[in-house]
Amino acid sequence: MSVSPPRWSEDASPLDNVAQHNVAQHSLTPDARNVTSVSRLNVSRETTPRHARVGAAQPATSSGIYQVGGTPGVGPDLSSDSSTRGDSGWTPIAEEAERATRVKHPTDRLPRPARRRVLAVANQKGGVGKTTSTVNLAAGLALQGLRTLVVDLDPQGNASTALGIEHRAGTRSVYEVLLGACAITDVVAVSPQSSNLLCIPATIDLAGSEIELVSMVARESRLRRALSNVALDELGVDYVFIDCPPSLGLLTVNALVAAPEVLIPIQCEYYALEGLGQLLRNIELVQAHLNPALSVSTILLTMYDGRTKLADQVTAEVRNHFGDQVLRTVIPRSVKVSEAPGYGQTVLIYDPGSRGALSYVDAAREIALDHRYVNAGSMASLDPDRGYPTDDHSGGREGAR
Repeated sequence: MSVSPPRWSEDASPLDNVAQHNVAQHSLTPDARNVTSVSRLNVSRETTPRHARVGAAQPATSSGIYQVGGTPGVGPDLSSDSSTRGDSGWTPIAEEAERATRVKHPTDRLPRPARRRVLAVANQKGGVGKTTSTVNLAAGLALQGLRTLVVDLDPQGNASTALGIEHRAGTRSVYEVLLGACAITDVVAVSPQSSNLLCIPATIDLAGSEIELVSMVARESRLRRALSNVALDELGVDYVFIDCPPSLGLLTVNALVAAPEVLIPIQCEYYALEGLGQLLRNIELVQAHLNPALSVSTILLTMYDGRTKLADQVTAEVRNHFGDQVLRTVIPRSVKVSEAPGYGQTVLIYDPGSRGALSYVDAAREIALDHRYVNAGSMASLDPDRGYPTDDHSGGREGAR
């Protein structure tokens, strides 16, 4: 059948035209109304924004295909009932906004550790997510009420960039701290992303520090002395994350001597496992000769791609070998995580509702709720067995905050 479009009166008001349009629509047969609706939707696809065109998906038809609108694959049905999810206010953007609100404004606070925790984030292989994990875990703890310090020990200064901290050449940084020219309280900066997030920046000067440290007395313990209980108590921090460079040089050794714990990010690929043995041997050497308190407390799997069998195989291999040391949370591959440093932000600030941000929040909660460190009694029983030195950073909370 042929349907002629209704003629609008030139003298009629807009409301009269709408009334005439409704009468014309009801006078058509159901088939004709569908044809008109399809024609109108096809035109709107070319002239309206995408977010204004997408309607809520209807329940699946008997053929198993989700029907969008009155005709499969055509567009939204304006006459759909109010029981659909779209009419109840749900949209993907609204869901992500709700997740972002929970991340940036958590309703609960994480417990402070029984003892201050100092973790060296180390892996001599580059590109496994050391800096990314350091800044996002620190931000996750800070957003949930724990005061956290990031020590950027990588000459590239990527952690300083992600936290929005100035680290141009000439800025006082961890380089002056290692040489003994100033204390950490003189160079620490507060990140604009959170008042609970502190950072000791790194500059390009740090690249030559290993050569200068060679001739110094106790060159492996320079950072340990700088991160004394007195200085950390003055800052009132609960957690300290040391971002190590992608090498096993003197800077990394300083971090391993300064920290009782090692956090190892492992990329879910085969090459990441190849160098893990050498790192563990170096940790054992440091433990035997320089820091008897050192242990691998946490392993974080990063850049997980669920579409590949290799990622599952690497994950299973690491979990079988390290057991409870591996966090249950796995960090997925995420474009948002990679984009965030370009804006001088962590992913928790850049896109708090993204998968990457939620994963790092979950990982931070796992670290904070680790039963080995939450219970003060269990921590006290570890002291004689693990040989914490008298100036260990995990002791003495009286002076904090």
